[in-house]
Amino acid sequence: MKKIKDVLRLRIKGELSFPKITLATGVPKSTVSDYCRKFEGCGKDIESVLALSDDALDALLFPEKPLAVSFKPSRPLPDYEYVRREFAKKEVTLELLWEEYRRIHPNGYALTQFKLYYRRYVQTLNPSMRQTYAPGETMFVDYSGSTLNVHNTQDGTISKAQIFVSVLGASGMTFVHATASQKQEDFILSHLKAFFFYGGVSHFITPDNLKSAVISHKKGVIVLNESYEEMARHFDTIIQPARPYKPKDKAKAEQGVLGIQRWILAQLRHQTFFSVDEINQAITPLLDRYNNKVIKRLGKSRTGLFDEIEKVHLKPLPLNRYVYREFKRAIVNLNYHVELHKCFYSVPYTHLKAKVEITYSATTVWIILNADVIATHPRIFQPGEYSTQGDHMPPNHLYSQQAMNPERLLKWAKGIGEKSEAFVEYRLIGVDYPPNAYKSLIAILKLAKQYGKDELDAALEYARERNISSYRSIESILAKKLYVTLSSTFSSDKDVSHSPAAHRGSSYYR
Repeated sequence: MKKIKDVLRLRIKGELSFPKITLATGVPKSTVSDYCRKFEGCGKDIESVLALSDDALDALLFPEKPLAVSFKPSRPLPDYEYVRREFAKKEVTLELLWEEYRRIHPNGYALTQFKLYYRRYVQTLNPSMRQTYAPGETMFVDYSGSTLNVHNTQDGTISKAQIFVSVLGASGMTFVHATASQKQEDFILSHLKAFFFYGGVSHFITPDNLKSAVISHKKGVIVLNESYEEMARHFDTIIQPARPYKPKDKAKAEQGVLGIQRWILAQLRHQTFFSVDEINQAITPLLDRYNNKVIKRLGKSRTGLFDEIEKVHLKPLPLNRYVYREFKRAIVNLNYHVELHKCFYSVPYTHLKAKVEITYSATTVWIILNADVIATHPRIFQPGEYSTQGDHMPPNHLYSQQAMNPERLLKWAKGIGEKSEAFVEYRLIGVDYPPNAYKSLIAILKLAKQYGKDELDAALEYARERNISSYRSIESILAKKLYVTLSSTFSSDKDVSHSPAAHRGSSYYR
């Protein structure tokens, strides 16, 4: 109250301006004006006001306001939860919903009040529920910061299982999947599991900006991971990453992650798991319980809302099976091959030094130039191995390749020793396309010049018994004389005729 009296004294008796009073007392200019206006309206002189006690001055200038009467609607309120769900649907407006309300209640609230009470209702919901999403429109995906331990029984190590979470925008229906990592293949696998869990595909997917989804997201320019984009094309959906540092863009995912941490992961914290599959088996019943739990504000569960408003709006799953593919760009080498994970695949020799795109799955490799597939190969995995097709070779190379046929290789090996001949036969039947093995076999047989025929013959027997076929490994066997210092798995005088390749003859390879 001292401040009020100081203000009034300086203004009325001192006749100072509002800015000067503010400077002298520290009271804002608007408040000074308010105090003076209150004084002018009280009907008393300055001396009598300054003589009042603090309580009396407060009662004089600021009489007690009447208690607010709680609002009781005089007309029937709409079912605003129903309005919220309907308003989320495409092309439905609040005006349309108001008209439907007035048809039921002709004396109901006007449009302005209808909208006002709807906004007040929305403010009572949690942040994720306030955002309006059309049914089937968006699936939000993210990883939980919390993980579960996986114990390796062989070496005793402990790894962290990553927890993938997806949430549908309209119903909040949630899916949870544990994987060994957040790598691209695991990330996409979790999406496939989510699609089949929901029985359909949303029109949009909103992920965070992790590397398995987004290569870069700067200044509004989004570069998606090619495999992720390929998956989206297959399922006819659109990837819309959340903006960096904008958590409200994926509030549903944030709420979903928080929910499963409290209701699922917390319940599993004391369990010991030995595989990711065990974790997913434990998650399943807890996830069903989470989705079936009734949300008090809404009076319905996530499953109930999903079945009622969202399921029918999802896009159907495609009929053709999705095959996970990865992509790589490469330049055709001078030997008309491209390299993929240290394996080599041929292309027509007319495309030397061309920039191509390699698309590959677990079983097949496609080499693409200007949107045309110029070569297709079965996937190989042994580093240094070649997959070469005869029609890709220039004529002079093809002649040379044909000149070195199985008959010549077998004859050359037989001149070194019976064990060498058995090794060559065994090697030739172990490849889908025998010419792919010619280069390696020629290099191996040439080792007889450096180490001697007997030494190579013994080394090749040792290699065949242990299923060793690469040039470098056999050269190491010779250099270290492993065929002498280590005992052979089979007796050295074992009849070669029992070999899987025995008695096939050179005509078998034609």
